[in-house]
Amino acid sequence: MHHTIPSSLRSVAVLIAGTVFMAASSLAAAQSTPQPVERTPGAADPAPVHAELVGVFEDFGGRPGLDALMDEFMTILLADPRMRPFFEKVEHDRVKRQLAEQFCAILGGGCVYTGRDMVAAHGAHRIDRADFNALVEDLQIAMNRRGIPFRAQNKLLAVLAPMHREVINR
Repeated sequence: MHHTIPSSLRSVAVLIAGTVFMAASSLAAAQSTPQPVERTPGAADPAPVHAELVGVFEDFGGRPGLDALMDEFMTILLADPRMRPFFEKVEHDRVKRQLAEQFCAILGGGCVYTGRDMVAAHGAHRIDRADFNALVEDLQIAMNRRGIPFRAQNKLLAVLAPMHREVINR
């Protein structure tokens, strides 16, 4: 089942998609211990801490809630023929972990994000707006299934939105 993204959320859609594509991209060299984050000169911080969003972090269920969200999200991504090609050959557990880390750090949950920045993660991929929109639709489905309040969803998406400039490359 696919939903249309309201025009007011399109830029937010672009951002969240970039975040997910970034986590998938950083899986190429799976390692058991966290490595220093690779940063492209001039690239924005992929997990800027917003301590004021701790209440939103709790709306997501804390770290256990984010982990459960990523399980649901990955299931949806792999079932979506538009997204499956991006995710079927990556290490799913690592993608889910890095997304949970990133969201946790952004929401002031005290986590450390171990993935790459958006530029480094997406340079080798051909990602366009349609890809982002599809991914955000799937994320919204996952968040709704997990019962995350719409207000909390929007607060996270608003923080992520500016990252889209570093992700779209097609």
